[in-house]
Amino acid sequence: MTEVRVVVAHRERATLRAGDVFLKIDADQTRTDVEVEAMGMAPVPTPEVLWRKPPVLALAALPGRALGRLGEPSTASPAAWAAAGAAVRKLHEAPLPPWPGRSLDEVASQLDVECEWLVANGVLPADLITRNREVAEAALRPWTPVFTHGDLQVSHVFVDGDEITGVIDWSEASRGDALYDLATLTLGHEEHLDDVVAGYGADVDLDVIHGWWSLRSLLGIRWLTEHGFDPTLPGCEVDVLRARM
Repeated sequence: MTEVRVVVAHRERATLRAGDVFLKIDADQTRTDVEVEAMGMAPVPTPEVLWRKPPVLALAALPGRALGRLGEPSTASPAAWAAAGAAVRKLHEAPLPPWPGRSLDEVASQLDVECEWLVANGVLPADLITRNREVAEAALRPWTPVFTHGDLQVSHVFVDGDEITGVIDWSEASRGDALYDLATLTLGHEEHLDDVVAGYGADVDLDVIHGWWSLRSLLGIRWLTEHGFDPTLPGCEVDVLRARM
């Protein structure tokens, strides 16, 4: 080990890298409970759990590199994106986890609250919020629950060449909408949606994907701002919303 590097840190949790070990420190141990159990159940590669001493979880580093980063062009091949889609399909076909996820009513209520906050505080132009709230309606429909990762950001999928080497950060795993995972994976990387859908190998309602892009972005802006992130950076959440105008 030559250094300790902060991977991500905010008021709720932090992740440090020390050599080939990731140390995850979480104020809410229920999230860590979910992460460890979900990784044990998931039929896709996940990091090895080295040890756990609350509030710290130690995980082995995965080989390869992230499929991409939000706000940056991905250098991964179309085949790697397709492999990610295939891995997500495998997860969605696995037995459901025993704990529930968010209900449709909970998601809709949270969206209303966040849109009202964005308007009341003048965070974004009203027409931008209104348009994306309309687009988000496509996602607000009944879904058949599957085993979802729940936070399948592109930076959470690791590849080596065209092969998936692992998926990290399972603390939001639950029963949920399959298309939410696909939308989260392709958020800000619309040019790779066709590759992911081809790898997924099933009919996908693109209007629902677009709806989840808008919905996730609208829900995330306040949290990101309050935790020291900037959703207005090029290619990030605000640009995702602007692309729907």
